[in-house]
Amino acid sequence: MSIVLITGADGFIGKALCTEMVSRGLKVRATVRSPSKTKSLPEEIQIIETGSIGPDTEWKDALKSIDSVIHLAGRVHVMDDSSSDPLSEYRVVNTAGTEKLARSAAFSGVRRFIFMSTVKVNGEGREAPYTEDDIPAPADPYGISKWEAEEKLKNIACETNMETVIIRAPIVYGPEVKANFLRLLKAVNRGIPMPLAAIDNRRSFIYLGNLVNLVIACISHPKAEGQTFLVSDGEDVSTPELLRQIAKALGKQARLFYLPLFMLRLAGIITGKSQEIERLTGSLAVDSSKIRKELGWNPPFTLAQGLKNTV
Repeated sequence: MSIVLITGADGFIGKALCTEMVSRGLKVRATVRSPSKTKSLPEEIQIIETGSIGPDTEWKDALKSIDSVIHLAGRVHVMDDSSSDPLSEYRVVNTAGTEKLARSAAFSGVRRFIFMSTVKVNGEGREAPYTEDDIPAPADPYGISKWEAEEKLKNIACETNMETVIIRAPIVYGPEVKANFLRLLKAVNRGIPMPLAAIDNRRSFIYLGNLVNLVIACISHPKAEGQTFLVSDGEDVSTPELLRQIAKALGKQARLFYLPLFMLRLAGIITGKSQEIERLTGSLAVDSSKIRKELGWNPPFTLAQGLKNTV
């Protein structure tokens, strides 16, 4: 039986992916930075510690007899990054670290390399949904580092026999979600009034169970080779509609009231929270029809089901 290597296995996506793959009888090897969180992984998984990921990480032992690599590990997007040179720090892990792993994988005879990228490679949002044909326009260090990693992978694929698959995901939600999505859940659960009733935007999301299902499909599907896919639940919603659906899943009412958009943006400027306001009021949607057409993939969970499982 072929073995799949998953990096970042102790993370939000990694734990769910490992659990689902083991339940399907697939053989998994996982890499983690430290042993502190490995208790949450299935005991059937072989775990290897790699330390911090970068251009000097040693992957030889992890890659022995590996058929496919699913690269989830990376330096994640950080709000209010206090680093003096955040781009350099993202590049060490997300760009140089990915290149080192991919070259090591190709040298070791790995058949397919699946890379978890981000919609931020496309940009920070616009009225029309993004597609895979759009010219990349990353605007922050995280998005730039992921785009550069994608370019490195394409070069390696051209130079070797290793197949690559790039997945650009929007916000992922599901059990154990953190950051902004968790803050929204808590706000709705506490019945906090929010001045978002007038917002008419479009946002794409992907439920963790859908993303896991999609990644597993990409391991073996012949038409995934060499492709870049934008992925989502396929149900774009406005921020008010998202909050109402979260409230419904919680068995509560969303407390929304009207405030003009210009006043929200002014409040963001005054409080230094312009980015947070834009994420709540702006549009960032993706057209995920390519992966549905090319792979015949359809998300097994609806947005409502995903939110119910999450809350």
